[in-house]
Amino acid sequence: MEQERKREFRRLLEREEGRLEETLANLERNLAQSQKDSVQELSSYDQHSTDLGSETFERSKDVGLRDNARLELAMVHEAMERLEDGTYGICESCGLPIDIDRLRALPAATTCVRCQELAEDEAERRRPVEEEVLSFHRSFTDRQDSVIYDGEDTWQDLARYGTANSPQDVPGAIDYEDVYIEADEAQGLVSAIDGIEDLGEGVTDLDDIYPPPSEEESRRD
Repeated sequence: MEQERKREFRRLLEREEGRLEETLANLERNLAQSQKDSVQELSSYDQHSTDLGSETFERSKDVGLRDNARLELAMVHEAMERLEDGTYGICESCGLPIDIDRLRALPAATTCVRCQELAEDEAERRRPVEEEVLSFHRSFTDRQDSVIYDGEDTWQDLARYGTANSPQDVPGAIDYEDVYIEADEAQGLVSAIDGIEDLGEGVTDLDDIYPPPSEEESRRD
């Protein structure tokens, strides 16, 4: 690589290095502050769970941004080393020169456009191993008239132990069993007749199971 082009990319790499170091410093400063101080409260005990959840999300996002900035900074330093040993601008996959415009846009790039696209396509084809187990299952919404313990039943069983809401947030609620949607619905019952074996819970009235015919039905008979 000619000296003028080498100086150009050194300036680009040094500029990128400065930007990343400034970003890292800001993120480290934010993460050094305690969560209680970040929400400017004397205590976190009286805060609504969704407020603390939002702050926890923001802090976890900052951790991810910090780790990514560290990775990008390491790549910049490696690019500076390649610039010194004469291997800068050579694709590490195919060994061909990387396009100058790509290097100007991404000074720390290690692959050419074609190899990068192939790598991204390959990563897209590699699906999570969990999909091998879950692929044959249909979603709950695809199951019609299926008498099973489904996702709604699971939510109702778990929600009674607490959600983002508490009884004070829902008008008329007395305890945690009243604060979620359809809390009064009988769990595990698909039809009224299923309540016969509920030992007092759910539907046990035969008039509910076998309602008398309406006036219109009686006239038709």
